[in-house]
Amino acid sequence: MKMEKKHLGLSGIVLALTLAVTGCGQQGTYAESAGASGASAVASPEGAYLAYEHDVQVQIEAGQVAPRIQAVAESCQAARFGDCAVLQVDQESGERPRGMVRVRIAPKGVEPLIGLAGEGGKVETRSTRAEDLAQQVADTALTKARLEKEHARLLTYQDRPGLKVEDLLAITARLSEIEAGVEQANRDAAQQRRRIDTQLVTLHFGPTESQRSRSVIGQAVSESGSILAVSVAFLI
Repeated sequence: MKMEKKHLGLSGIVLALTLAVTGCGQQGTYAESAGASGASAVASPEGAYLAYEHDVQVQIEAGQVAPRIQAVAESCQAARFGDCAVLQVDQESGERPRGMVRVRIAPKGVEPLIGLAGEGGKVETRSTRAEDLAQQVADTALTKARLEKEHARLLTYQDRPGLKVEDLLAITARLSEIEAGVEQANRDAAQQRRRIDTQLVTLHFGPTESQRSRSVIGQAVSESGSILAVSVAFLI
């Protein structure tokens, strides 16, 4: 019993060191094993501007890869787990079918969607990272405020009596430029808000380890048969 406790303690130390090395290698990236259960949804805290992205590798039976990809995409389009948009779907058939689904979904729907993706299979790896958009948000707001202030000032100039035609034309042209800049700032702000309020989830699907091994062995046997046939032909 004493030896068993010592062994468990050593495993815990190795795990802690592994997590520490991973954290140092990529700041802001959090990896968790497929066996972790009850993972809670992460979201940008109040007053923060964090854009979360998740990358998940799922192993399932080869025959379930295509149906699972379809099920995940359909559940997103139907908003089964909250607001969701399908951004990309890739699928590859053959002896080793695989595929990928990328969605943008509300934070509360991240865990249920990953649960659906790994149902009956195994979440092999998973990583979560967050990009801090605070500076981008501040820059966009500052740009918009500056442009709106200049726009209001030019409008007062435009209404002045006795304004020369060339000055009026110059002010009008500048007003158009400012209005285009404000529209772009609004689009940038909307995109930033969307990245903060929703999360990017990329789900990769592939066959189980045993199926991949059988596929590799089968390929090796097939190739060895071809080599044998060529050798026999050469001897004849």
